[in-house]
Amino acid sequence: MRENGGDFAGKVWPVGLKLPNMKRWAVLTVLLYALTLLLLTPPVVFVAFANWGIHDTSISFHDLWQLYSHWGYWLWLAVLAGGQMLLLLVPIDLSEKRLPSRRKLKVPVIVSAFFLANLFAAGVFSILCAIFKDNAFNLFSFTDWILGHRTGNPPSVNQTTFGGWTSIFIIVGICWVIWASVFSRFSKTDDADSLLKRAVRWLLRGSILELLIAVPSHVIVRRRDDCCAPAGTFWGIATGISIMLLCFGPGVFFLFVERCERLKPKSQSGGGNSAP
Repeated sequence: MRENGGDFAGKVWPVGLKLPNMKRWAVLTVLLYALTLLLLTPPVVFVAFANWGIHDTSISFHDLWQLYSHWGYWLWLAVLAGGQMLLLLVPIDLSEKRLPSRRKLKVPVIVSAFFLANLFAAGVFSILCAIFKDNAFNLFSFTDWILGHRTGNPPSVNQTTFGGWTSIFIIVGICWVIWASVFSRFSKTDDADSLLKRAVRWLLRGSILELLIAVPSHVIVRRRDDCCAPAGTFWGIATGISIMLLCFGPGVFFLFVERCERLKPKSQSGGGNSAP
């Protein structure tokens, strides 16, 4: 195979050798996003549960290790990383100068609606924790109250794990359907680039608004004699930060694509895989 004199990051590449596929840059973007969440977990946890409340309830390294070893943490990380990958499907096609199919245009609609639903649920729960203290968990676990009346038993004062998770799934599911119907109308009129920008813009604004609710709520519950309420408001803070960082994924991906295009040899720079 004949080689040319093109320079790619100080190296000589064969003429027939193609540049890395854009999907590799998308995978790298997702890995950087997941790594960022992993590295941000300790400082956010320590700041959120530092010893500035009424009682000495500061978190220790052992508590942090238990958080990392819990399956729920890795499930949360997998959901966020998977959502970031799905959100990059349209940018991959745009970077390769391909017109995304209608099926792919539905993906950012579904993903954006899911994360907006989580932002709404986390924001509402943070407000409930600030107002009703630990009783917010009972209010948020309304399925226990419904099942208690249907079976003829008095509603339990304390929520159950089943009732709590069921209530969360119901609330997020309802909000998911509502936001998906809103975004589906935009998908019929917007082109791929406009739809992606609209989805990222709404997610960024929603995460900022949710943090403006969750952070003051967390300060309130930490300054009081609350036991479980700080965990609820911390959920709101973690959700807002995670989704806010997720919004920068498409921008980081296009930076990779632009850098790849800039380093491409001149003989290949006029090809059809140029970045927008």
